[in-house]
Amino acid sequence: MKKAVIVFSGGVDSVCAVSYLKSKYELYGITFSYGQKANSEIAAAKSFAKKLGLKQHKIIDIGFMKDLYGNSNVLTSSKRKIPSKFEYSIVVPIRNAVFLSIASAWAFTLNASLVVYGAHTGDKHYPDCRPEFAKKLESAFNQGEIDGIKSKLRKNIEIWSPYRMGLSKSDLLKSGMKVLGSSIFKTWSCYSNKKYHCGVCESCNNRKIAFEKAGITDKTKYLK
Repeated sequence: MKKAVIVFSGGVDSVCAVSYLKSKYELYGITFSYGQKANSEIAAAKSFAKKLGLKQHKIIDIGFMKDLYGNSNVLTSSKRKIPSKFEYSIVVPIRNAVFLSIASAWAFTLNASLVVYGAHTGDKHYPDCRPEFAKKLESAFNQGEIDGIKSKLRKNIEIWSPYRMGLSKSDLLKSGMKVLGSSIFKTWSCYSNKKYHCGVCESCNNRKIAFEKAGITDKTKYLK
């Protein structure tokens, strides 16, 4: 079976992406601790890595990035309020480039042919989620290993996301629900780090909307 490395946050998007691909690929998950407020997503990632039978699951500490980011965005800053709808303050500077670089390094090591992250059509506000960005990274990474690829020591990689397939968050939920059933409500989307989802941040609101569009009764526990 072909191998794939997935950036695995423990959220709806990455968990459902695994559900979508698991019948076709041997999956290796990589989760990043980058100084985000929402440490609960790492616990969710550990849980779902076991549930979904990932071949390996690595948690990589890149907490030093928080020092570099400073107060540039609300996801790592303790001084900035998390908004209820999209604002550019939510965008962590080239976060996905950092994640995908490390994931691709692992993929080349494993001779995996696919690197996955959970970007979908609803992520159009985020430049590093768009297919154009993924295609350019893919080209750059393969160029960086071109000699190994030509000599058959490395495999050419594809950076894949649901976005590149035209899939929305609600599409992912429908697919994930078939595989995971009610455990899908244990995924973590909230930008905060409370016991339950806050229910008011941009990510919680997107989650609620996606469940509604998918026609799935949302049994996630929200504080509001």
